[in-house]
Amino acid sequence: MSFKLLFIHFLVTYMVLSEILLMSFSYAKNTNCPSGYPKKGVGVEKEDIDKMQFAVNLEFLEAEYFLWASYGFGLDVVAPNLPMSGPPPIGARKANLDQLTSNIIMEFANQEVGHLRSLNSTVGVFPRPLLDLSAKHFAKIFDDAFGHKLVPPFDPYRDSLSYMLSCYVVPYVGLVGYVGTNPNINGYETKRLLAGLLGVESGQDAVIRMYLYARATELVFPYQYTVADFTSRISGLRNKLGKCGIKDEGIYIQPPLGAENRTSSNVLSADFGSLSYKRTPAEILRIVYGSGDEHVPGGFYPKGANGKIAKEFLKIIK
Repeated sequence: MSFKLLFIHFLVTYMVLSEILLMSFSYAKNTNCPSGYPKKGVGVEKEDIDKMQFAVNLEFLEAEYFLWASYGFGLDVVAPNLPMSGPPPIGARKANLDQLTSNIIMEFANQEVGHLRSLNSTVGVFPRPLLDLSAKHFAKIFDDAFGHKLVPPFDPYRDSLSYMLSCYVVPYVGLVGYVGTNPNINGYETKRLLAGLLGVESGQDAVIRMYLYARATELVFPYQYTVADFTSRISGLRNKLGKCGIKDEGIYIQPPLGAENRTSSNVLSADFGSLSYKRTPAEILRIVYGSGDEHVPGGFYPKGANGKIAKEFLKIIK
């Protein structure tokens, strides 16, 4: 590239960034756009920190899984300060995605990096826990869901549909965790953080569910099960591991569980009042450990999750 073209590129970039900064400054000074925060109160209550930091475990999981699948590398390349020297994930690799799916997952990946940055700036983060994102681990999840070994073993990195089915396993757990945390948060900045995270996680889950709903009756190659079958089995497994009744539903359900007891379609999973289900940290650990026991690590977290709440559960069994 010639010097002239480089200079033009620099000039355009400078002008765009300057415009963004000027707009940000004008909005900050605009009395029509107040922060919306209360004039009195505490932004981040001390008691909020551990509760919000628990979610960092899931955000690390999602960030690494989406980054590796779409870009072929993870946080150590994209945002090397965030993992805080935590061990790299096991078995993560680039997935064989078509352009549409790749675009979706790239966006999700960068959103998750943003989530970690937002958590870090508000409540702080801890070192990335050891994560198992291997095809072997996902194969075990789907074997457990179906109650027998799939042949060949399920491989989330095989193609776009397989990957999106594997994504059905992940963001929803974070979503119901945020819903469960919400009543226990007091600081106004922490509430804003939680609401912002929940909004985007809900959107990601909706995109995944709609992607799969549009293909509900398709057989998942090379198996004789439909997409809908896969979602029902995974939801059933999570309910079994969570041990707190039905808080998870596939993309097709019986009308008694549908919206106003009238629908068998289930694009969005919700309770009797069409509200999001909620889960406690203990329930979430039972699911992501794959053990059904919050004291017994494994699954996505071979050595256990990090943070005070997760480590307290590990101390009990020791």
